[in-house]
Amino acid sequence: MSQVEKKAGLLRRTSSSKKPLKEKVVLMYDEIFAKEDPAKNNPRFWDELFLMKVNLEYLESKLESVDGEEVQRIQDNINSLFHHCVQALGEEHQIKVVNALQTLCALFRGVHQKNKSASGFDIINMLMGFDKAEQRMKDLMERLDSLLCGDGSESLKSLCLKLLLCLVTVTDNISQNTILEYVMINSIFEAILQILSDVSSRGQHGYDAVVLLALLVNYRKYESVNPYIVKLSIVDDEPTLDGMGMVVHQALTEYNRQYKDKEEENQGGFFSTLTSMVGSMFIADADEKLSVQTNEAILLALYEAVHLNRNFITVLAQSHPEIDIPTTPTTPTPTTPTTPLGTTPPSLDMMNNPELPLDPNLQTSNLLITFLKYASIVMQDTKDEHRLNSARLCLIILTCIAEDQYADAFLHDDNMNFRVNLHRMPMRHRKKAVDKNIPSRPLVCAVLDLMVEFIVTHMMKDFPMDLYLRCVQIIHKLLCYQKKCRIRLHYTWRELWSALINLLKFLLSNETTLLAKHNIFHLALLVVNLFNMFITYGDTFLPTSNSYDELYYEIVRMHQVFDNLYCMVLRVSTNTGQWKEAASKVTHALVNVRAIINHFNPKIESYAAVNHISQLSEEQVLEVVRSNYDTLTLKLQDGLDQFERYSEQPKEAAFFKELVRSISLNVRKNVSLNTLSQDVLLKEFSTIS
Repeated sequence: MSQVEKKAGLLRRTSSSKKPLKEKVVLMYDEIFAKEDPAKNNPRFWDELFLMKVNLEYLESKLESVDGEEVQRIQDNINSLFHHCVQALGEEHQIKVVNALQTLCALFRGVHQKNKSASGFDIINMLMGFDKAEQRMKDLMERLDSLLCGDGSESLKSLCLKLLLCLVTVTDNISQNTILEYVMINSIFEAILQILSDVSSRGQHGYDAVVLLALLVNYRKYESVNPYIVKLSIVDDEPTLDGMGMVVHQALTEYNRQYKDKEEENQGGFFSTLTSMVGSMFIADADEKLSVQTNEAILLALYEAVHLNRNFITVLAQSHPEIDIPTTPTTPTPTTPTTPLGTTPPSLDMMNNPELPLDPNLQTSNLLITFLKYASIVMQDTKDEHRLNSARLCLIILTCIAEDQYADAFLHDDNMNFRVNLHRMPMRHRKKAVDKNIPSRPLVCAVLDLMVEFIVTHMMKDFPMDLYLRCVQIIHKLLCYQKKCRIRLHYTWRELWSALINLLKFLLSNETTLLAKHNIFHLALLVVNLFNMFITYGDTFLPTSNSYDELYYEIVRMHQVFDNLYCMVLRVSTNTGQWKEAASKVTHALVNVRAIINHFNPKIESYAAVNHISQLSEEQVLEVVRSNYDTLTLKLQDGLDQFERYSEQPKEAAFFKELVRSISLNVRKNVSLNTLSQDVLLKEFSTIS
């Protein structure tokens, strides 16, 4: 069949010599787009229409092709079509319901495509008639609510959610979608919660329900009171919150599994032989091939749950068996070739079996561990805009977690130890970590590992300043909690100190280039103040006195970096320029670091001279440090253990606006690709009268 015939809805030919016949539903659509009322000469017109298989493509293209004057002429008929679609949703005849839902999809899409520049009021008028819109949308939302909450077909529920996702995403900016005002007034929040709280419906529809909720929460969130925000913030029903967490967990697990499979696939065969022959020259290139499309929609849902609902924090820590290591071969769920990895809902088998048998040899996991693994993948490569957004959103989620008292309590709980295998970026100067060597530790260690990993792997020309600031602030918030609660965490702090010093070294080496784009002094100040936290309060949270000695050893060993930093900020702060004040703050912050260097360096040199040693060992330097604490004078610095709490508005508003736009476009594309097959639906309901 040619493209022209397909567009015109031509389905059959009588013979090669005769003109193709239009299918009946297309003829009926043509009547709707004529001036006359289609039911005038055929009282059963609407009954018959919804018994016909919908031709979505023809109906949408017909709506798009209508020009300004024609809109006025056929508006009553379009209004009537919308009205009869809503009425058909209440029919017992399931085929009518299916056809009505799909017709509504075509109506929303077609009218919006045609009228991109029109106001929301004009679109409402064309679809429903402005004077009747309130009642029409009330009826529509009530019918959809009944279908979603009833005991009917799962396919119908799925189609209802697809329709709602279609409605929410028809405009690029969801806050400009005026029809959503009616979705705010006639809330389907409870229906979404019901889907999430039930194991069976969650398996079938949880993914769409969670994405729909995340989008609705973002409708005009800064302009007016959004009832979905209010309701989500007070949910305290355990099965519902657990259900939401399970959907997010499964989606992230699926992504992690797909990435791991792709990674193993790339490491096998010829590639493995080649790299063993020529070293690691091609590791970076090979890793680019592992780039798996991120899933910002599910991340947004996790963010909204963590940010808005204090009760959801408990869900992050709930343990269940690690399910991304399949113990038996599983049959992969077929996906369409056009669907990128990581954007599809997890397979139904995974969603329907949240309670897996406990294997004594299988480690337990939780949503936070799965999220940290996910973050370690997407944060490796931030060159792509989607991955940069995902990395930023991961760090925002971790920021919210790091300043929540309950979350901090379980992060630092010594009785809750886990082995978290984070993904590490292949780099020429380090070996790949062996999974078995990962110790079982409190989860805060994995968070710190993730921050250190990011710090050491992103010092590049296109410097992601925003992400670095967030990383350092997360570390600071965790240290504040440790200081406050006097938690002595057994962590390899030297790795963190080394990473931070190397970051300062990088800022110094690239001062001119970086200053053209960023205020590097703000980041330098945050890094120096982390050292000040350790210097001033380290005795309250470092695990042993030896750790405190090692801190001083690292500062003295790398004194050249701090000396160079001081020279640079002193130079900038004494000149007139836009960075004068910012540099001056770093100058003051360095007072104790410089006091340590100026106090211990002469003593180390003296010790070496007296003992005729050209190069001291680490133990000898530590001995000098331990024996000279008494004469060291430090200044008490205020506010080191204070931090500004996270606030979405106004700082993050622009980021979330663009993120939601990107998610909306992606969801719209996937809804149109994945709308349930009409043939499958019609076959399912063909026996129902």
